[in-house]
Amino acid sequence: MNKIVECVPNFSEGRNPDVIKAITDEIKNVDNVVLLDVDPGEAANRTVVTFAGDPDGIKEAAFRAIKKALELIDMTKHKGEHPRLGAVDVVPFVPVKNITMEEVVKLSHEVAERVAKELHVPVYMYEYSATKPQRKSLAEIRKGEYEGLEEKLKDPEWAPDYGDAVFNPKSGAMVIGARDFLIAYNINLNTKDRKLAHKIAKEIREKGKLVKQEDGTKKRVPGKLKHVRAIGWYIDEYGIAQISINLTNYKETPLWKVFETAEEEARKLGLRVTGSEIVGLVPLDALLDTGKHFLKKQGKIAGIPEKEIVDIAIKSLGLSDVAPFEPQKKIIDYRLKDPTRERLRRMNLMEFADELSTDSPAPGGGSVSALSGALSAALSSMVANLTFGKKKYKEVWDEMDEIAQRAQELKDKYLEFIDKDTEAFSRVMDAFSLPKKTEEDKKIREEAIESATKEATLVPLSVLRETQKLLELAEVVAEKGNINSVSDAGVAAIFALSAAKGAYLNVIINTNSLKDREFATHTNDEAKKILNEVETRANKVFEYVAKKISES
Repeated sequence: MNKIVECVPNFSEGRNPDVIKAITDEIKNVDNVVLLDVDPGEAANRTVVTFAGDPDGIKEAAFRAIKKALELIDMTKHKGEHPRLGAVDVVPFVPVKNITMEEVVKLSHEVAERVAKELHVPVYMYEYSATKPQRKSLAEIRKGEYEGLEEKLKDPEWAPDYGDAVFNPKSGAMVIGARDFLIAYNINLNTKDRKLAHKIAKEIREKGKLVKQEDGTKKRVPGKLKHVRAIGWYIDEYGIAQISINLTNYKETPLWKVFETAEEEARKLGLRVTGSEIVGLVPLDALLDTGKHFLKKQGKIAGIPEKEIVDIAIKSLGLSDVAPFEPQKKIIDYRLKDPTRERLRRMNLMEFADELSTDSPAPGGGSVSALSGALSAALSSMVANLTFGKKKYKEVWDEMDEIAQRAQELKDKYLEFIDKDTEAFSRVMDAFSLPKKTEEDKKIREEAIESATKEATLVPLSVLRETQKLLELAEVVAEKGNINSVSDAGVAAIFALSAAKGAYLNVIINTNSLKDREFATHTNDEAKKILNEVETRANKVFEYVAKKISES
C-alpha cells in the first residue's frame, strides 16, 4: 500500500463475543484493510479495535463497523468503568505512511458527515479535527458522559459538529478525529523498586513533577521530553520495574531520544536500563529513524538495507529483553504487506531464473528490466559504502552517506517493480479471458483490455523514468567514489541503461496495441526522450570509468 491510515475505534461492548465478532467481521470484509488487533475489556465493557489500510478502505471499514455497532449495542443497558459517550465512543484516524495529517483530518470529517447523515447520530470532532479549541480534548467532550448527554445536547455551546442535537438513547453520541500515532513503550530497569522507576518517569515526562517551594507551596516543573506521558510500575511477570510510556508524537520526540534520556536519568540513581519493549504496533519509520541514529553514533553509514537498520534499532533499544521482538508481527507496515504481491522479489536467484525460463510469459522482460534497475542501485550503494569511512575520501563522506541512502530507496522501489510488472501483465491476460459471446460482452472485454494495457504500460514507463536517478548515483560514485570500486560504478551505469532499454521495449510493445493513439503517441515520445538521455549519460559514465581504470 502506498498510503497507510490506522483506525482505532472504541466500542462500548467488551463482554459479548458475538457482538464484537459481528463488528470486526465488517472490517475484515473490506478490501485493502487489515484487522490488526481486537482488545476486549470486561470490566470497562469496552473493546478497542485496531485496523489499517489505504484511505478509501479505512473510510469504508470504519463506517461499516460503526453501523454494525449501532445496530447491536444498546446504551440504555450499558454499564462499564471507562468513560464513554455512546455505543461507539471514539473513532481516531492516524496517519501512518505517505499521508499528511491534513489529509487524515479531511478523511475524518468525511466519515463523520456520512455517519451523522446516514446513521442519525450526533458526532463531535476532536484533536486535529476539532472545530473549536475546547473540543480538541477528548476528555472535555466526554464530560458528563452518556448519562449527561441529553442535557449537554440542549446547550448551544455543545451542539454536535455533525448531525442534529437530538438525544438518541440507544446510540448516544460519538467522537471522531485525527491524532498522531501513539506508541506504547516500556523501558526496563535493573530494579524491582517501582518508586525509582516512577522517579525517572517524572523527570522525563512532559508534565514533569510537583516541586515544593520555600513558602511551602508546590510548583509544577516540566519534564525533559515533550509528547511523553509516563509512570513507573512493577511488572510481576518480568520481575522488574518499568517506566511505562505513551509517546504521542514520535516524529518530534523520537524513540531513541526517549530511551537515551531514560538511560541518563537511570544512571543518576545508580540504575541501568536493560532494554525496552513496544506494546502493540510501531510504525516502520520510527524504527528506521532509531536505527539510523545509532548507526551515526557508531560512525557507520545509514545507506544499508532496511532489514539491517531495523535490526540495529532492535538491538540498540533492547527490544527483545523481556520477549522476542518479531518485526513481521510488531511493525505495522509489515503487517499490512500482502506476501502474494512479493512473490518474485522474495525468490532466490536460482528460483527466479528457473521461473523465468519456463513457458509462462510472466515474469518476463519487464520484470528483468526492473531487476536490472535494482542491481544498478545496489551497486551504487555498495561503492558509496566502500568509500565512506576511508580517510582518503573524508571530504565526500556526507555525500556518500546521502548517495547510499538514496540508492537503497531506489533499490527497494525497483524490487517492487519486479512484481508490479508481472501483476500488470496478469491483469491484461485476465481481460483477454473475459467472455465475448454477446455484443455487450465484447464491448466490456475491449474496454477491460484497453484499460489493463494502459496500466501495463505505466509500470515500465515508471521503471524508465527512475533510470535517470540511477544514472545520477552512478555518475557521482564513479567520479568521487573509492577508486578500487570504480568498475562497479561502471557496471551500475550499464545496468541502469539495461533497465532503461528493457523498459522502453515494454512500453512500445504495449502502446502498439492501444486504441487510444493520443495516449500511445504521448507515452512513446516521453519514453524515447528518456531513453536517449539515459543512453547518453550511461555511455559517458562507461567511457569515464574505462579511462580511469586504464590510467590507474
